[in-house]
Amino acid sequence: MTDDYLSRIGNLIRDARKHRGWTQTQLADVLGTSQSAVNRIEKGHQNLTLEMLARIGEALDSEIVSLGGGPVHLRVAGGRRLSGSIDVKSSKNAGVALLCASLLNKGRTTLRKVARIEEVNRLLEVLNSIGVRTTWLNDAGDLEIVPPAHLNLAAMDAEAARRTRSIIMFLGPLLHREDTFQLPYAGGCDLGTRTVEPHMSALRPFGLDVKATGGEYHAMVNRAISPGKPIVLTERGDTVTENAIMAAARHDGVTVIRNASSNYMVQDLCFYLDLLGVKIDGVGSTTLTVHGKAEIDVDVDYAPSEDPIEAMSLLTAAIVTGSEVTIRRAPVEFLEIELALLEEMGLDYSRSAEYLAENGRTRLVDLTTRPSTLHAPIDKIHPMPFPGLNIDNLPFFAVIAASATGQTLIHDWVYENRAIYLTDLNKLGGRVKLLDPHRVMVEGPTHWSGAEIMCPPALRPAVVTLIAMMAAKGTSVLRSVYVINRGYEDLATRLNSLGAQIETFRDI
Repeated sequence: MTDDYLSRIGNLIRDARKHRGWTQTQLADVLGTSQSAVNRIEKGHQNLTLEMLARIGEALDSEIVSLGGGPVHLRVAGGRRLSGSIDVKSSKNAGVALLCASLLNKGRTTLRKVARIEEVNRLLEVLNSIGVRTTWLNDAGDLEIVPPAHLNLAAMDAEAARRTRSIIMFLGPLLHREDTFQLPYAGGCDLGTRTVEPHMSALRPFGLDVKATGGEYHAMVNRAISPGKPIVLTERGDTVTENAIMAAARHDGVTVIRNASSNYMVQDLCFYLDLLGVKIDGVGSTTLTVHGKAEIDVDVDYAPSEDPIEAMSLLTAAIVTGSEVTIRRAPVEFLEIELALLEEMGLDYSRSAEYLAENGRTRLVDLTTRPSTLHAPIDKIHPMPFPGLNIDNLPFFAVIAASATGQTLIHDWVYENRAIYLTDLNKLGGRVKLLDPHRVMVEGPTHWSGAEIMCPPALRPAVVTLIAMMAAKGTSVLRSVYVINRGYEDLATRLNSLGAQIETFRDI
C-alpha cells in the first residue's frame, strides 16, 4: 500500500475507534496486539494485511475494509429541494422480531414486503446456518421461512450473530426447543452498555438460566419451572417484551406479562402470533395475557406494518430541506406525539384520511409537508414508552431543532452514549452543545455547510448526519455507512428519487 493509502486508512480507523469510545489500548486488546502498534496504524506508519484490516473492521463494526471491495461511503451534493412522493417501507424492528418468532412455528411462515436490510441479512445468515430454509420469493421482498425438524445450533454462524442485537431474541423461542444451547454475545449499534439482565429476569420464570462466559450466553432450561404468577418486566423494553411474549407463546398455559411495551413491533409480533393460534389479550396496553400453545404447526402469511421510524426519517428530510413531499403509508398511531410536537414548532403539513395497513390492524395516513418556518419548542424534547415520543425518533429532533429558531434541550435518557453522536452536526455548521452523556442543547437556525465525516456507529444519529448533509451547501462525504444499511433499504436511492443527489462509492 502507498503511504497515502496507509494514512487515509489510519484516519478512518482512528475516527471509528473514537466513535466507539475506545482507547488505543482497548482496540489493541481486542486485536491481540500492542497499543504502540495501533498508534503506528492510525498514523499510517504500519503496513497492513487484508486480514488485519478485516479484523479491525469487525472489531469496530465499521467495515473499514472488506474482501468485497472496501467500505461503502456516501457523497452528498446538498442544498437541494425535494419533491414528489414516497412510500414508507415495512418495519425493520417488526421484521427482525418476526424472523426470530418464526422459530416458534413448525410450519411455513411467509412474511410480506420484508425490508432487505443488513440487520435482516445477518439474521438470515444465522437462521440458514442452523438449518432454517429461507427463500426470497420475489422482488417485492416476500420471504418464506421453513424451519427444520431439529435445529443444528452447533453450526450457528457466530460472526453474523455477533453483528446484530436481534440475536438476543432467540432466547424466548429456543428455550422451548432445546434443553441447553449457546448464543454469541449480541452486537449491533454502539449505544453504550445495555444490560441483558431484564431479558433474564423475564425468562427465568420459564426455567431459563443463562451464564455469560467466553463470549457466549450459555443457556440451560429447567422444564420443571413455569410461571406461577404474573411476570413483571423490570424494564419496559421492546425486545424484552418480545422475548417474554415468545416464551409465553409456547408455554402450555396462561401467562400474564405486566409493564410490557406496547410499541409497534410488539403489536406486529402479537398479530402474527394470533395467526399461529396464540391468543393475546391487551394488545396495545402494558398488560398482556398470553394463552400459549405447547405445539404450533401452522402455515401462515403475514404482512408486517410500515416503519414509523423510517416515516420520521423521511419527514425529517423534507422538513430540514424545506421541501414539499408526500410520505405515503405512514403509521400515524405511532407518530401522533411527534406530529403534535412538530405542529407546536410551526410545521405546515396535511394528512389524508386514515386507512388500514395490509395486516388489517395498523392505521396509516399520507403526510404532505410544506416549507415551514420553525421555532424551538417551549419545553425540552424527551422520549417515552409508547404512546409517548418514540425513543428511536428522538435523534431526528436534533437536526429539526437545528433548523428552528431558538434553543432546544434534547434529553436522551435511555442511552448513555447516543446523544454524544449528535455533536457531529457541529462539523456541518450546527451549534450542538453536549451538556452531559444524555443531554444536548441545540441552537438554531443553522447555516449548514459541507464536510467529510466518519459515519457514527449508531443507526439513527448516522441518518441524522446524512439528512443534515442534504441541507448543507456544497458537497459532503459520509464514510463507512454500513450502520445505515443495517436499518434502511436503499435509502440513498430512494432519497434520490425525491431529488436528492447522493452518490454511493468505495475508495479502497
